[in-house]
Amino acid sequence: MPKHPNTAARSRYVTSALSGEKVRAFVPPPLPPNPRSLDLASLQAILAEANQAIGRLDGTTSSLPDLKLFLYSYVRKEAVLSSQIEGTQSSLSDLLLYENAETPGVPLDDVQEVSNYVAALNHGLRRMRDGFPLSLRLIREIHEVLLAKGRGSHAQPGQFRKSQNWIGGSRPGNAAYVPPPPEYVTDCMGQLEAFIHQEGTTLPLLIKAGLVHAQFESIHPFLDGNGRVGRLLITFMLCAEEVLREPVLYLSLFFKKHRRLYYDRLNETRESEGWTAWLDFFLQGVRDTANQAARTAGNIDKLFNLDKEKIERFGRGAASALLVYRYAQANPLFSIRNAAREMKVSFPTASAAVDRMIKAGILRESSGKRRGRLFLYESYLDILNRDS
Repeated sequence: MPKHPNTAARSRYVTSALSGEKVRAFVPPPLPPNPRSLDLASLQAILAEANQAIGRLDGTTSSLPDLKLFLYSYVRKEAVLSSQIEGTQSSLSDLLLYENAETPGVPLDDVQEVSNYVAALNHGLRRMRDGFPLSLRLIREIHEVLLAKGRGSHAQPGQFRKSQNWIGGSRPGNAAYVPPPPEYVTDCMGQLEAFIHQEGTTLPLLIKAGLVHAQFESIHPFLDGNGRVGRLLITFMLCAEEVLREPVLYLSLFFKKHRRLYYDRLNETRESEGWTAWLDFFLQGVRDTANQAARTAGNIDKLFNLDKEKIERFGRGAASALLVYRYAQANPLFSIRNAAREMKVSFPTASAAVDRMIKAGILRESSGKRRGRLFLYESYLDILNRDS
């Protein structure tokens, strides 16, 4: 098997024959990049801004009365955005309908992909909290969950690829980018794992996370799902090092908004002079995303407090209405039957509570059905969907 270069000197291309044509594939040198191609001094200002923004985000979300309520929907928003980058048409409302066993407004495969993403994210976090390291084994497990059902289930879930893939173009010969041939993938990923766990490094964590994301995208180790796994790695690294106590930073929206620049900056890392420009872009994304997430969390906290005050003024029946309201906070699109079952109140009690919250302007009926109606916590979803 070809061996990976042992120094980070220069980018390396290999030429192989594939389907009767010569293909030039990129084999990335192991991290870190050559110090001459990485101007850390020029990144100090944006690095400080990104670190401050993450600190504010962690503080804001940690002070929420019940962070789990926020995380439930926020993680789903990220799943939708990350999947949209890959071409799905699913919205947050589609995902919530799917989770309520209702028919979404887009193809079922699209929503299944988003649901898989939620499951993959939760699987990775649960494993790390149980003490399992962020390793190649865990990355493969996350990928296996991500592609467990739906469109990607044929693309060797949980396995590094055994064939050549490419990005752009109709075949490797006219592709915009060709990752390493399959025989290099395990070696490249082993080098990446070693860098993630490298001890004694002086590289700041955000710099390291930016390098790892770009390197993973260059290796493209799976037949499908590389983008989603690569974006998850950023959050997992920050949670593993406890820079974030909870998974509340996701760069999918930033990458989606600046898609062309994102791809350009990644391509430039494959030439030695491109690392500083990539990291500057990445750190801008961390800063802007963390600031936006902190604002979102603050706005949701204000909304929850205002609506809770409205319900507390209901007088008789306020206690049961607060139980149903708590269910709506975690499930902003729901049925009375599910709310009654989960909150252990009778169906008539839950129905009366929902009616009062509709009159108070907190909820609205969204399905237009006479039976099996669904109710929407619209103000909450509006905040989550803002700027998306």
